[in-house]
Amino acid sequence: MQIGMEALIQICNLWKIFESHQPENRRQASDIELDALGRLPGNRVAVKEVSLSVGAGEIFVVMGLSGSGKSTLLRMINGLISPTAGTVEIEGRGLDALRGQDLLAMRRSTMAMVFQSFALFPQRTALENAAFGLEVAGVPRRQRLQRAEQALTRVGLGQDLQRRPSELSGGMRQRVGLARALALDPPILLMDEAFSALDPLIRRDMQDLLIDLQREHRRTIVFISHDLDEAVRLGDRIALMQDGRLLQCGTAEDLLCSPSSSAVSTFFDAVDPTAVISVGAIAEPASVPLQIHPDDSIAPRLSASTLIKDAIPIVASAQAAIPVLDDNKQVIGMVDPRAILRSLQRR
Repeated sequence: MQIGMEALIQICNLWKIFESHQPENRRQASDIELDALGRLPGNRVAVKEVSLSVGAGEIFVVMGLSGSGKSTLLRMINGLISPTAGTVEIEGRGLDALRGQDLLAMRRSTMAMVFQSFALFPQRTALENAAFGLEVAGVPRRQRLQRAEQALTRVGLGQDLQRRPSELSGGMRQRVGLARALALDPPILLMDEAFSALDPLIRRDMQDLLIDLQREHRRTIVFISHDLDEAVRLGDRIALMQDGRLLQCGTAEDLLCSPSSSAVSTFFDAVDPTAVISVGAIAEPASVPLQIHPDDSIAPRLSASTLIKDAIPIVASAQAAIPVLDDNKQVIGMVDPRAILRSLQRR
């Protein structure tokens, strides 16, 4: 999480053990007791000792293979599943203190879900499906249909309002599901493998749409995925899970360049480093101090956040090393073709 970013979701020492018998209230159990509970015959530990914070306005991707605990974690974030131990706080409010209508009210006002399965009503039109969440929330019909139409138009379905799910492609049905969530205008959007059922090209389009929507109106998005390329492309930060545990949490560049374990390194073996590493991470000190003058607007320069893959054409065509600037337009180093090759060789 970036320095100064407000934490909207706080998870502390979270456990979920699915028990073969009726569970007791073990909210105060120690980690040792929970570990023993998880080893009992018939019990399964789905999430173990997970602590993390999700900042306001970031796309936070929880990634892992099937059985890693990522979807169980998401369902504890919105209260669909109660944790065996640990706490979840949303906007400073603990979910364990909310019951019945209070929990429903928080879900309706604060969170919206987008599912992998689309979860559309076949007998309803796209407009009626997009308005469903607002209908449940008690919004008057005219107002909810207006907001649903605006959301559908934003996701590219403004001409398909009266079509039913059977008349829509898979990508269009997922756009309806996304519009239904956007119509609620929630501060938190929870997306559970939302694009994984789509064909690769449609999936890419949906990723582009989500990135565009985030540029226009920053929400806090918790995005569940088993696809590392998707996680790298979408995530401001990635929480990598395996067997219910949190292996590491950070930017894609953090996980690629400074893995905390061999398991994390293995996950990132197939990732193209030029699509993850920024030039700020490989910039080398200039041989003499440099200053960029305001009237020197023609000379090439690179922002520290520019990815190597985007910098390669610029660096390759330059006659000399290119200055790399931080957010304050100060030179933090230089990049030339040899610096790029050295960084890739280290990988």
